[in-house]
Amino acid sequence: MHLSYRAMLTHYNEQPSTSEHALGSCVIESIFMRYRLLSSQVGWLRDGDNATLLRGGLRGLEKESLRVDHKGILSHCPHPESLGSALTHPHLTTDYSEAMMEFVTPAYPSNWETLQFLCDLHSFVADNLEDELLWAQSMPCLMPQDCEIPIADYGTSNLGRMKSVYRNGLGLRYGRTMQAISGVHFNYSLPIAFWEPYREQQQGRQNLKEFISEQYMALVRGYRRYAWLLIYLFGASPAFCKSFSTERHPVLEELDSQTWYAPYGTSLRMSDIGYRNKSQAALQISANSLDGYVSDLAAAVTTPNSQYGAIGVLVDGEYRQLNSNTLQIENEYYSPIRPKSRADNLDRPTLALKEFGVEYVEVRTLDLNMMDPVGINQNQLRFVEALLIYCLLVESPPIDAREQAEIDARDLLVAREGRQPGLKLPRNGRKVTLTDWALEILETVREIAVVLDVGDEGYVSATDAQVAAVLESELTPSAHILNHMRTAGASFLEFTLESSRAHAKYFSNLQLTPEKQNMLCQFAVESLQEQRRLEEHPQQPFDAYLKDYFERG
Repeated sequence: MHLSYRAMLTHYNEQPSTSEHALGSCVIESIFMRYRLLSSQVGWLRDGDNATLLRGGLRGLEKESLRVDHKGILSHCPHPESLGSALTHPHLTTDYSEAMMEFVTPAYPSNWETLQFLCDLHSFVADNLEDELLWAQSMPCLMPQDCEIPIADYGTSNLGRMKSVYRNGLGLRYGRTMQAISGVHFNYSLPIAFWEPYREQQQGRQNLKEFISEQYMALVRGYRRYAWLLIYLFGASPAFCKSFSTERHPVLEELDSQTWYAPYGTSLRMSDIGYRNKSQAALQISANSLDGYVSDLAAAVTTPNSQYGAIGVLVDGEYRQLNSNTLQIENEYYSPIRPKSRADNLDRPTLALKEFGVEYVEVRTLDLNMMDPVGINQNQLRFVEALLIYCLLVESPPIDAREQAEIDARDLLVAREGRQPGLKLPRNGRKVTLTDWALEILETVREIAVVLDVGDEGYVSATDAQVAAVLESELTPSAHILNHMRTAGASFLEFTLESSRAHAKYFSNLQLTPEKQNMLCQFAVESLQEQRRLEEHPQQPFDAYLKDYFERG
């Protein structure tokens, strides 16, 4: 126990009554009520066979990587045909750019299976990239001018055209360079067998689908509140190449003539320098209920935006964007976590959520771990899973506009300056040190890790490693990266290029079994055949296709 609830009370009571830390007795009582509730939830998991209910949840990964040449310059070559069709391949596709590969695993009941499949995909790609590398960092490689970044090409079918037009719209709205930032998305669902006993424990009266959706939305709110902890622990983008941006931000310093870095930064990808979208700052999508979330997203994709209207939609016979609304489609909304339905890929996300409810969550705050060839490791997955269960169990009241503003400010502060000694974070209108709050959270996360750790599966050791990183910031990935660059006297470009080459060598030395090789080759062949079928099938006019799409629901 690193920071017990009694120690917390002592800490707060020792603060001068006039200080910003001072808590009224009502606030203290509220804190203890919440922790008593959380303790009872964790206690229920430990009782009898309840712990087994948590095991076997499904987890999948979506990992992005830029293709570059051996000098670290963004590739302008098309997606390799030997990898199949980016439009129809279930596991190897592209994200924003034709040069941005996306690796998609199936959902497996173990971290090992998920990472093994991701590793197999990388090995297959390494055999088919010829003279290119996969960029090891979240922040981009040597970038050309914004207009020269190639947008993903999905062919001539209506579905393919829609995906490309959407990306063209993103580039016009936010800039293509920002879209070239990479990350890892972790998809997670608790086992189906967990929900009925948990509904009984919670005395839920809704039908099971409604109960599950309500609980996942509570988890989403919890994650919004605690995402800063993952930004600190797993942020791995404290520096970037000046080809990404020549502007000097207030938190940035020059490491060398080619490199900007933030001395205490953790994830510039998740900051206002990177993926944090300034244009969506005023967009409020509620997570207080599934109905509210769906309603807010639906409003955003149907409300005209004058700024985007000035771009134009159909100009000189060419589509610049899908429409001029606040969001072209639901997926344009950038958020640290998304509630998802497994039918999302078959229909519009809002319609799928309304019909099937929330079936899993997609965690979107993870930087590429450049110290691992596949960009993420089992310890990270174990810890994220334990934290997500914490977010489910902890009391999660509605988030109002004031609290959301505080959440946004906190995430930004940790992304930009998370390793600053003694850093204080806003919490319910007051300030608390990052270290104290992190240890408070980790105390209960470790109890959950114990429940998950049957057979010594590594959940406790994964959590203990994060406790150590909270107590000593030099153990974080962001600190490791900066220390390696300084020790080697290497620029961001040189260091990342060296890592990218090492990863390529690692995967080229792996040998896929004949069965796996045949399976992945078959995926590629079948995906190309499926794209050809789509393109050869009679197509309705593209404007009619879009009209039908947006009129659904």
